[in-house]
Amino acid sequence: MYNTAEIAAMVGVHPNTVRIYEKWGFISHVPRKANGYRIYSDDHLFQLKIARTLFRCEIVQGDFRKRARAIVYACGKEDYANAEKLTKNYLINLEREYVHALSATDVVEKWLRKLPTVSTRTYSRKEVALLLDATSETVRNWERNGLITVPRMDNGDRAYGERELEQLRVIRSLRSAHYSINAISRLLKQIHQPRPDVFTILNTPTDEEDIVSITDQLGKSLLEAIADARTTLALFHEKT
Repeated sequence: MYNTAEIAAMVGVHPNTVRIYEKWGFISHVPRKANGYRIYSDDHLFQLKIARTLFRCEIVQGDFRKRARAIVYACGKEDYANAEKLTKNYLINLEREYVHALSATDVVEKWLRKLPTVSTRTYSRKEVALLLDATSETVRNWERNGLITVPRMDNGDRAYGERELEQLRVIRSLRSAHYSINAISRLLKQIHQPRPDVFTILNTPTDEEDIVSITDQLGKSLLEAIADARTTLALFHEKT
């Protein structure tokens, strides 16, 4: 059994954070002594470790933060089987997103070196949406906003080639990094200029990295989240 100060020290947080976590449902109900002091158990310690591990890396794109919270809430309800299942799904989604981040990095590097991909294969909008793990409506919205122009076949159907697929990967990665439609549009229009000033094009004064570093930064944060998800699974395995 632990008091508030003891358990807070064990997970490296302020005692007030432990109380807030109880209030928010991140840990289960904490019984009190007759004098009102809280009594924490090993279960509470486990729940705090899960929360601190999953919240260590701030992933803001997509619904990753929501997924992490769902795991923590499940632990707070002592529904550990469901929490472990949610963690496995969370990890799968993080790893999938990391693959997209790496693909975008490769594409940007090719564009900056002017090494176009050559292929005669074409895809439908539905097929490219599946490859991007996006919806067809999302791809259609990028077209409507002028981020990409797709050639058409003789019958009028759009035919996405490898070049268009690469461009869509760049768009997807940049949108995941919270760049606006206007910023991405400016970048895509000016990227082939000699030594394009990516900072000015994207209009992100608080970010001093070039476009390749930005996608690398995204990959770094995803790798950290993946490591934390794996640590969380290890904690579940230790508990069982």
